[in-house]
Amino acid sequence: METIWLYQFRLIVIGDSTVGKSCLIRRFTEGRFAQVSDPTVGVDFFSRLVEIEPGKRIKLQIWDTAGQERFRSITRAYYRNSVGGLLLFDITNRRSFQNVHNWVEEAQSHVQPHSIIFLLVGHKCDLEAQRQVTQQEAEKLAGAYGMRYVETSARDAINVEKAFVDLTRTIFEQVRCGDIKIQDGWEGVKSGFVPNTVHSSEEVTKGSRQCYC
Repeated sequence: METIWLYQFRLIVIGDSTVGKSCLIRRFTEGRFAQVSDPTVGVDFFSRLVEIEPGKRIKLQIWDTAGQERFRSITRAYYRNSVGGLLLFDITNRRSFQNVHNWVEEAQSHVQPHSIIFLLVGHKCDLEAQRQVTQQEAEKLAGAYGMRYVETSARDAINVEKAFVDLTRTIFEQVRCGDIKIQDGWEGVKSGFVPNTVHSSEEVTKGSRQCYC
């Protein structure tokens, strides 16, 4: 009997309004780009299976949050039950880049007692002629927060798969190492039904295998 998924990871996508969060998620989950996208009201939900290693599938639950301040009281409730997140800014909108600090602070204040692995995403990289944020300064900011950085384009399907899959692999390695643990009452990581497969700490300690994460 083949497993459907090994783990389920809950991800949250945050950032200012109009940076392209919904477009990025729809490109990843539905393989299409919407020329016109209505603003997200509160939170929308998407899901997709990804295979990070041969035979190892992860189910992603992706929460698309509204960037407008009036919906923030709703979206804040979703931080605590997320294990990973994409923090988006628009490379053609410097204000959205300057607001990254505010998003990080908000996440840190609402995620306790857990933590979220974030990937910083510079979106709309197809609009190079309108760029207001250099790749170098974005990488520097990401490094200051201990994040990785990637530039994406939902319109041209640039690095969309890479952004989600790289984040998923990072989380998977920490689960496998035991740095992230499945906990009762926490929705960030759930275990799937996998016949004859060993999970997390058992997988790490099996035989002489060592984990260097």
